[in-house]
Amino acid sequence: MTEVAVLEAQEARLTLPRFTYEDAWTLGTLLVDLARKRKAPVAIDVRRGAQQLFHCALPGSSADNDAWIDRKRRVVERYGESSFLVGARFRAKGTTFEASSRLDPDRYAAHGGSFPIAVEGAGVIGSVTVSGLPQAEDHALVVEALERLLGSYAADGT
Repeated sequence: MTEVAVLEAQEARLTLPRFTYEDAWTLGTLLVDLARKRKAPVAIDVRRGAQQLFHCALPGSSADNDAWIDRKRRVVERYGESSFLVGARFRAKGTTFEASSRLDPDRYAAHGGSFPIAVEGAGVIGSVTVSGLPQAEDHALVVEALERLLGSYAADGT
């Protein structure tokens, strides 16, 4: 399976049945717990539309991570796909996002760590973003938290 196919499958699998303010808190705190256990120096952002529902900066992160969050999140907002998938699509074509997207790299970054929050029947309604680790690790941390959130829905019957 290609990297693009793996990332596409993740997005299809991680569509949520709902996403409430409480769910945003649960997702954000899941990410904080996972990051603390790993001593990961990350910043975390959860949004629904333009509204920031959760933000946390852990020790070792900086304002630079917040800037990366904004740049990666803009890619999700523009493409409706994870920032890692968008970058992988360009790499699969033998180029880079920076060279071929025609978007300002000071505003957009197709680096792993921002993932669309998609809800069944509604599509992409927000994003969850992590910054502070290498891009594949940022992406993997978000995927792990979304998998746990989805599992909690199954456990409570929703």
